[in-house]
Amino acid sequence: MHALPTLILFLAPLVNAFDYSHGTSYIEPLKYSADFRHFDYVNPDAPKGGTLRVPDMGTYDSFNGILDKGRVVNGFARLGEGALIYDRLLEPSIDEPASYYGRLASGVWVAEDYSQFAFKIRAGAYWHDGRPLTVEDVVFTFETLKESGAAGVRTALMELDTIERVSDTEVLFKTRPGAPSNPDLIFVVGGYSILPKHYWATRDISKTIIYPPLGSGPYRAGKFDIGRNITLERVENYWGADIPVNRGRYNFDRVKYDYFRDESIQLEAIKGDVIDIRNETVSKNWTVAYGFPAAQAGYLKKELVDLSRPWGLWGPVMWNLDRKKFQDIRVREALWLLSEFRLTNRVLMYGYYNYAKSYFYNSPMASSGLPSEKELALLEPLRDKIPERVFTEPWLGNETSGYGYNRENLKRSLQLFKEVGWEVRDGVMLNVDTGQPFTVEFIFVSPYALRQETPFMRMLNMVGIATTARAPELSNWLYRMRNSKFDAGTMSFEPGNVPGLMLRNRLTTASADSEGGQNWNGIRDPAVDVMVDHVMAAREPDGFYAATRALDRILLWNFYNIPGLGSPGYRLIYWDRFGIPEKRSRLTRAAWLDTWWWDESKAERVRVGMAELTSK
Repeated sequence: MHALPTLILFLAPLVNAFDYSHGTSYIEPLKYSADFRHFDYVNPDAPKGGTLRVPDMGTYDSFNGILDKGRVVNGFARLGEGALIYDRLLEPSIDEPASYYGRLASGVWVAEDYSQFAFKIRAGAYWHDGRPLTVEDVVFTFETLKESGAAGVRTALMELDTIERVSDTEVLFKTRPGAPSNPDLIFVVGGYSILPKHYWATRDISKTIIYPPLGSGPYRAGKFDIGRNITLERVENYWGADIPVNRGRYNFDRVKYDYFRDESIQLEAIKGDVIDIRNETVSKNWTVAYGFPAAQAGYLKKELVDLSRPWGLWGPVMWNLDRKKFQDIRVREALWLLSEFRLTNRVLMYGYYNYAKSYFYNSPMASSGLPSEKELALLEPLRDKIPERVFTEPWLGNETSGYGYNRENLKRSLQLFKEVGWEVRDGVMLNVDTGQPFTVEFIFVSPYALRQETPFMRMLNMVGIATTARAPELSNWLYRMRNSKFDAGTMSFEPGNVPGLMLRNRLTTASADSEGGQNWNGIRDPAVDVMVDHVMAAREPDGFYAATRALDRILLWNFYNIPGLGSPGYRLIYWDRFGIPEKRSRLTRAAWLDTWWWDESKAERVRVGMAELTSK
């Protein structure tokens, strides 16, 4: 009889206890005060208009961004800047390492131990059909993601226990009892696209769809051709156009995405003015493909954007640890000894790349030298679970002359193979017990990735290891990688400024054992699991960096991947018809999609100049 009054008495002070802030951050304090009007890296007076034509690789077959199934079309992603038709609770500031400010949320509250956090929903937000966006939509979104979301989403939200409607404008998130403290969780929750409950009430959200769903964001779907292109149209009466985090952004009237099956075709598309901008991913093209008249005259710009962000590992070779032949650390080291970054970079990459010797390359999270005192404090309890060299040797990478034959590395590699039970007989690497040959099947995301590993495959062939390599269509590549149907492949490791859940999704046992998880390596290492928890539990910079560096050492000395290529920057190619903010952020990403604008005077200059060039 007294339970209900007791509950009411409990909730009342809880609600009143929320001390809402305009933003939240991790490690570093917030840069922008509560009364800020716009981010520093935008032009708040940027004009609206024009069309931005953007390329993407592959194809698409779904508009439902919450699922693992299919390839989701641009603009409809469940997370981050790719979610142009949706809104999210928080907006990251790209000139800060880990600071988020209210978007749908006018206020955010976080418990000191990160076990609870609450959002106050901004008044005046509404869906494209005119219906108000409410707390019920927020609750529906996260209950749906926990139940029907992609495996990586369910893993990211696995510590989330309840989502409670506190009032008409407030929603409270609680982690499950006993869950480790996780400061990254609020950023993940704050970054997911909020979905319309009333729209999905009569539709099955667990299935792929080939029509645009209802959104609330700055753009809505216009014309599209499934698998080939889509045009997003700016919403004239977008509710959030003038809130501080959005002011000066989303300036193009239309954003058109065209899909390409091949990098070479995409290159010809920008040369032919079919697209406006692209990230050049092929170092050969960057070096030799842009010497034509339009580029020489400055109408087509070529810019290396030196972003001050953790680049991580660009396309490392990753082993499928579910295959028995890769489970012995000595085999993985033997294979690593046959790799030659300097040869690949010199012969195939025009010397463009740096040697990335860390999973956190280009950041203070990267390890160097021997472990510090703080790192040792984390590593010592795991001594029996990690290679001894973590404690005794700095990771120096595989330094070679760059000419394809390192005698000492070759001898050491063959010795390691022999210790495990593999020997070269009549030019073939054979298992001494079974007589079975050692083979490696490479699955690559593109022909260029395949080409990149040609020197490595030749070295494997030299010691009697037969190799095959394919670069299938993108959806087939995704299927094979997600379902462990490969020996070796490549997948970039981009940790972000403050990695947390990304590490759990890419490295931990729980993700490896989860259907559709992102740990495609199949890493099941208790030491890695523990260290990822240490990273996510860190509360101050010294502890955080000690944990990432210790984790880095464990990963490197286990040879789970072959690191190598480290990008010196973001290779941007674009037609010079756009306005660009004077203050450009160099911290996280190239912000051309949401901070640039159409500049008619520049566009006219390009039109006149190109007409003159083509008339000659």
